[in-house]
Amino acid sequence: MKRAVRALTARRPRALSSLLVALGLTAGGLAAWAGQDWYAAAHDGTAAYAEQRDRALAAGEQAVLNLNTLDHRDVDQGLDLWESSTTGELHEQLSAGRDEFADQVRQAKTVTTARVLSGAVTELDDRAGRARVLVALRVTVKAADGAGTDKDSRMLGELTRTGGRWKLSALGQAPVGGAPTG
Repeated sequence: MKRAVRALTARRPRALSSLLVALGLTAGGLAAWAGQDWYAAAHDGTAAYAEQRDRALAAGEQAVLNLNTLDHRDVDQGLDLWESSTTGELHEQLSAGRDEFADQVRQAKTVTTARVLSGAVTELDDRAGRARVLVALRVTVKAADGAGTDKDSRMLGELTRTGGRWKLSALGQAPVGGAPTG
């Protein structure tokens, strides 16, 4: 009988140590798998692309907001902001018509403010440094007599990355509903 008891107790430590080794290997394998998964996610281009998309959207919304805000009491500062928000052909158009436009705004004595309602990136070519955004905004125009009007509009903007910053290179009204696009 003593021999049977010794045989049972001799097998228990081996079974327990085998179980511990198996658990250790399983835990090590899971840790290696999780580490590899984490490394792949951290070095995946998707995160960098998403970050660039978010930067383009923020810059696009701000630039559209800038180009829809102007106060007759400080036209020059407003137009400077317009020019710093743009590049390319749009920038050239704004610069060329600046003096004439400033005179018109001063004579009309209007204050235009805008608020972004929503925005989305519709296209992004990170390698080429080009993006398109759709921005919905509410524009409020206050005339010299204090009367104000609100207008909701949707703008389509094209962005170009220049000097590490996204700037508007084109801006136009987005078609609404079933309106033909041309």
